[in-house]
Amino acid sequence: MRPTKRDELVQKALQIFYQHGFHATGMDMLVKETGISKTSMYKHFRTKEDLILAVLRLRDEYFRNWLYRRIEELAKDPKDQLIAMFDALEEWFDEPGYKGCMFIKASSEYQDPTHPIHKQSADHKRMLERHFTAIAEKANLSGPSAIARQLLLLKEGAIVSAHLGHTENPAQDAKRAAMTLIESSMR
Repeated sequence: MRPTKRDELVQKALQIFYQHGFHATGMDMLVKETGISKTSMYKHFRTKEDLILAVLRLRDEYFRNWLYRRIEELAKDPKDQLIAMFDALEEWFDEPGYKGCMFIKASSEYQDPTHPIHKQSADHKRMLERHFTAIAEKANLSGPSAIARQLLLLKEGAIVSAHLGHTENPAQDAKRAAMTLIESSMR
């Protein structure tokens, strides 16, 4: 199925916001970079924030689908899948144009926890937590929800460290910590 103008706009805006940030990207830049007129943009989205929410939904879909699929390709055993998350992250960090996590950026630019953009970012992280809790349960780890939260803390730290570039291989550093954590929670 051919993408609609709206879909096309959201896909292009995702790249622009990821590259430049949310507050730094104005409507004039979006018009210039996407080639879509302001009139057409406002036809699909009442505000820039509505467009940002659509972009975050698309990024969530892309990222979670990629991460879950990649983890399953890298490992079949649930315990190994939890560890494989860090190998998948390393692949992401090595991509040209890596600029960190769009949801971390969005929540830092929209800091009010009641703001829809902040909420959308937090929802993304909650969905990851639920998914990794389910994997930890399948792996028969003690305290699966606590393990999932701890692994996601390692994941988030690796993402920020990779973005800042102050460590050589944050994904593998986090992976080693994850292996220790998982081993200590084996039943």
